[in-house]
Amino acid sequence: MLDPATLSRRRFLVATAALAAGCAADSDSKQLNLYAWSEYIPQPLLTGFTDKTGIRVNYDTFSSNEELLAKLQAGGGGYDLVIASDYTVEILRAQGRLLKLDRTRLPNFVNLDPAVLNLPYDPGNVYTVPYQWGTVGLAVDTTKVTRPVNRWADLWDPAFRGRVVLLDDEFEVIGMVLQTLGYDKNTGDPGQLVAARAKFASLRPNVRLFDSDSPKTALLSGEAWLGMVWNGEAALARRENPAIRYFCPAEGCGIWHDNWAVPKNAPHPEAALAFIDYALSPEAGVLITQSYPYSNPNRAALARLKRQDPKLWATYTADPATNPPPAFMRAARPVAQKGADTPLWDRIWTEIKGET
Repeated sequence: MLDPATLSRRRFLVATAALAAGCAADSDSKQLNLYAWSEYIPQPLLTGFTDKTGIRVNYDTFSSNEELLAKLQAGGGGYDLVIASDYTVEILRAQGRLLKLDRTRLPNFVNLDPAVLNLPYDPGNVYTVPYQWGTVGLAVDTTKVTRPVNRWADLWDPAFRGRVVLLDDEFEVIGMVLQTLGYDKNTGDPGQLVAARAKFASLRPNVRLFDSDSPKTALLSGEAWLGMVWNGEAALARRENPAIRYFCPAEGCGIWHDNWAVPKNAPHPEAALAFIDYALSPEAGVLITQSYPYSNPNRAALARLKRQDPKLWATYTADPATNPPPAFMRAARPVAQKGADTPLWDRIWTEIKGET
């Protein structure tokens, strides 16, 4: 299986040169301040952009959308480009914190699948451009877990004491617990949220750790046997351990869309637009999927992947982590912004995380 982290120097140069060839340096800026999830942006993408344009990329990372929101709401931190998830975009857009994008500067926008455009959090994609999308499901190491596991409720089995990994994400984790109780994962009902808090208390002994950055690490090390993970983390884990199964539990699962967005007070907006268009090229899309196999919204990139790396293409299309089947998609629910209910959710999460 191709792993870009082990590409030879020669192959690295070929990949980045091809990527750079289609990108004009349309900004006089000499730096780009990028704020995104950790373990999410391929280094060849950053290096290739710098080689072509002379623009140095300063890549800072966050571990949750709430961390991103706090940073931008506090003034932006001098960032030119961020990756924001769906409900986060909706919040930032309503607060007037995002810059409208000049589509004429994004000729590679045509490479995107229409199915990921014009979504409710940004009608017409006035402020955002899709980067990757994916799901939140249950990953199980079948070499460690031999009993059938099909539901989130199975995480409560005492046999899994200290062997469960969960995302460090309040909306997905509390949402999952709500689903095991038969409630809407986005409810604002105080009684239902308190019930979820009580329900989680009996799960806490099974939870080994909360990790949104790299939950696959605990699975691959054997520290955790099963748990809630991002789809791309499941796909990467399966590259090393094919016995890891990823699926949407019977109660339902999550779905998310991550997007490029430019903060309204970005010091180098031209550099941001240049980078977005660079990332939308087919060559860039291939590098992204090779490094971080979430679900790729770039149709041209997937077509190129099929020609360039048939083995990886076959893995991508066969894996429910990257190419979820219709039944998976029908059961997937996005996180909705909580609005006035946010303080209650935050309090419940603080109590959950504070349990020992």
